[in-house]
Amino acid sequence: MSMMEIIKNINNFIAEAVARIFSPSEDAYPSVGVQPYSGDTFSGHMKLNW
Repeated sequence: MSMMEIIKNINNFIAEAVARIFSPSEDAYPSVGVQPYSGDTFSGHMKLNW
């Protein structure tokens, strides 16, 4: 490999990494919004034994 080819490969590797970091996410989460908490809250006292 010539020196120019090595530099080209390193530059390509870094450019792909930067493009992947700053590209829009590919997550497929459903758009359901915020879900309210419908459980019971803790109203007692908990004793911690250290």
